[in-house]
Amino acid sequence: MVNSHYINRYIESSVADDLSRKMVFIGGPRQSGKTTLAKHLCQLAGCDISNRYLNWDAAADREKIIKESFPTGPGFLILDEIHKYSRWRQIVKGLFDKRGEELLILVTGSARLDYYRRGGDSLQGRYHFYRLLPLTYAEVGGDSQSALKDLMVFGGFPEPFCMQSERQTRRWSREYRSRIIQGDLSDLENVQDLGLIENLAIRLPELVGSPLSLNALREDLQVSHQSVSRWITMLENLYMIFRIYPFGAPKIRAVKKEAKHYHLDWTVISDQGLRFENLVACHLLKWCFYRQDTAGHDTELRYFRDVDKREVDFVIVEDRHPIHFIECKTKEKVASSALRYLKIRFPSVTATQLVLEADMDLVTKDGIRVCSAHRFLKGLI
Repeated sequence: MVNSHYINRYIESSVADDLSRKMVFIGGPRQSGKTTLAKHLCQLAGCDISNRYLNWDAAADREKIIKESFPTGPGFLILDEIHKYSRWRQIVKGLFDKRGEELLILVTGSARLDYYRRGGDSLQGRYHFYRLLPLTYAEVGGDSQSALKDLMVFGGFPEPFCMQSERQTRRWSREYRSRIIQGDLSDLENVQDLGLIENLAIRLPELVGSPLSLNALREDLQVSHQSVSRWITMLENLYMIFRIYPFGAPKIRAVKKEAKHYHLDWTVISDQGLRFENLVACHLLKWCFYRQDTAGHDTELRYFRDVDKREVDFVIVEDRHPIHFIECKTKEKVASSALRYLKIRFPSVTATQLVLEADMDLVTKDGIRVCSAHRFLKGLI
């Protein structure tokens, strides 16, 4: 991060605890703070970062990894971006099997490490996997609407958020997209159409909040459906975007297939209402991942849409049952009809309407909480 002040991250204590028993893998978007967190934990353990941190993207470190020339003696070993090496699974498996008693092995990477773990020798049972997502309202210590406005404008990635400059945020966001596509994607995937994939990435922010039609994208880009589908999955594996799928139950005649997508860098979305919805989506996804990664809960983020076009932005599902319905509005203080519809059919499920431009917190006669977004988001992680 650009400032010297370390922001305590929400998974820090859980990661430190798990490292005493197993390896820990931390995946997440590029520049979300994984390396900063890893080095911070290394320092807290009294280890020399210069000797205990190896980054595959650095030529000298890459040579050490290939030769398996690792530091001797007990302590931390941080392997950053090692998933770009075709033999990385065998390397970390061998390290853990031979030196797991003395080494605290922390593997970090700007991709879905669970996805790039496929094939080769199994690592099952040797590691815990965490996702580190960008900063959220509670994590930055927000306690007002102005703090939420800062997140809306500067995003949740530590570097632009700490700079607090709209101009620098725009520059950072453009460069960030290019680094993912021209750098990480070309390192990890066998692709020749980087220009078309970048065009896809530029087009996607305009489609946030609505079911994503791969066929429409195929026609726009003049490529096959298979290519668009594969590219979307690649961008998802690199944490540029994420998709959420419909929540369906027979009694609500829900749609079954089309996913909606959102961006981890919500500053790419120009429409204020959709940017707010995307910001809330990231907060909720982070909470769901935290429940999965730290406690093993089967928690998912979905949305609701039925054949009569009623729609609620988000449904949190746990153990395949809805536990929270959430609707986002910029100004509207009256609970939406779709949210009331769901609340009637699932009276025991919590229902909340978040309002961006208001300072309020009340419960309607229907049992729906209508509250300011900053009040709600403060209660997450």
